[in-house]
Amino acid sequence: MKRLSIGMRLTLWYLAVFALGEFVFGMGMWLILRHNLYDMVDDDIENQVEDLKAYLGTQKASDLAKLSEEVKGTYSIEHSGDYLALYSDRGEPIYESAFLQAHSSVLLAPDQVKRPTSKSRRIGGRPFRFLYQKIDVAGHTYTLEMGLPADDAVETLQLFRFYLWLFAPLLLLIAAGLGYWMSRRALSPVDALVRTARDVSGTNLGKRLEKLHTGDELQRLADTLNEMLDRIETAFLRVTQFTADASHELRTPVSLIRTEAELALRRSRTEAEYQESLRHILLEAERTTGLIEQLLALARADSGRETLNLQQMDLRQTLRQGIEGWQQVASIRSVQFATSVGDQERWVMGDEALLRRLVDILLDNAFKYTPAHGSVRLRLEQEADSAVIMVEDSGVGIAEGDQGKIFERFYRVDQARSRVQGGSGLGLAIARWIVDQHHGSITVKSQAGEGATFRVQLPQVVLPVQRPVPTSA
Repeated sequence: MKRLSIGMRLTLWYLAVFALGEFVFGMGMWLILRHNLYDMVDDDIENQVEDLKAYLGTQKASDLAKLSEEVKGTYSIEHSGDYLALYSDRGEPIYESAFLQAHSSVLLAPDQVKRPTSKSRRIGGRPFRFLYQKIDVAGHTYTLEMGLPADDAVETLQLFRFYLWLFAPLLLLIAAGLGYWMSRRALSPVDALVRTARDVSGTNLGKRLEKLHTGDELQRLADTLNEMLDRIETAFLRVTQFTADASHELRTPVSLIRTEAELALRRSRTEAEYQESLRHILLEAERTTGLIEQLLALARADSGRETLNLQQMDLRQTLRQGIEGWQQVASIRSVQFATSVGDQERWVMGDEALLRRLVDILLDNAFKYTPAHGSVRLRLEQEADSAVIMVEDSGVGIAEGDQGKIFERFYRVDQARSRVQGGSGLGLAIARWIVDQHHGSITVKSQAGEGATFRVQLPQVVLPVQRPVPTSA
């Protein structure tokens, strides 16, 4: 079953609320009008009761029979007397009009009248209003039952009810039309957003939803969706660029491996020539393996599946563990390698394996771009509440225009030299991700031809003071 549109549902809800309000208002007005009209009839009855009390107060009859004759003689010829019944304090009838004698079912027994009571009665299809009460006159108590026709009140109520039933559906129709128009007007920006959103695809992610100026929730929704599209476009372009760059980087070593293998198979060669070809193939395979591992690391980082094993660790000790290996690299490359990590502990909250990889990336770059007889220096210092790792080299340096791009994926300052030296342009991107995961910062300071200095700043942690455990004597 197809669901109704939001505009139609809003219209129906608006119509239901309006109908409920109209019903409550009409019923309330009808009850108020009925109360006021019956009050007017009751006031007329009470005025006649006052006249009767005044009349009884002027009578000098000594017995009940005489009083009954006087009342009959007076009220039987008056119109109001047609709806009057009067009883003594012992319940004996003093006067009952001929009309009420003929319709005794509307009367109450005198002993049932305890307090003034007003009731609506229908006699022969005609509406009446009756008052039942006891009255005290000149030391005597009488039970009075008096009524008046309520035709005008009932006719007015019926006319009022007729107009309610006449105009209520008309007002509901008008309300339904206005509600539908208002809902369509209120939701018209949504239709504009839908039309624009349908045109957004992977080929035109730069397109944005129509900018609204309504100042309400729809404007906030449109702005939020546009911000989301900005993030999606950035992520999409990043993935696209990453895929294109990865494909380009992988194509080169695969092409070299294929070419080398084809050349080796093209004619018979000596054992030494085959070994040389296999050596070239192995070298390219190793480079490709390293590149794939870096790509996988970045992919896991982007997907959030790269988990960190954070724990309190001594950064000084971590640096010292890798120094020996890099001293061997420095000896092979004829580069002077100096370290200064100090003797004071530098505790940070970090993943030891990732921080070790961070330092290896920075040192690997330093040795790659430092010529023979140059120098590389690794330092560990403290600055305020941070531990600072600095890697300095006397290599080719980095031009100022390239310094803001070297942390981007696959970016290499010198494409030709990077290829010869085995660089893929991913190392510094991974280094920056590691630093970000440790809530630190990484910067570079360099000039072309004058070396480079990479500076990594990580927040230190304060270890609780260890109290000595008392030993028993």
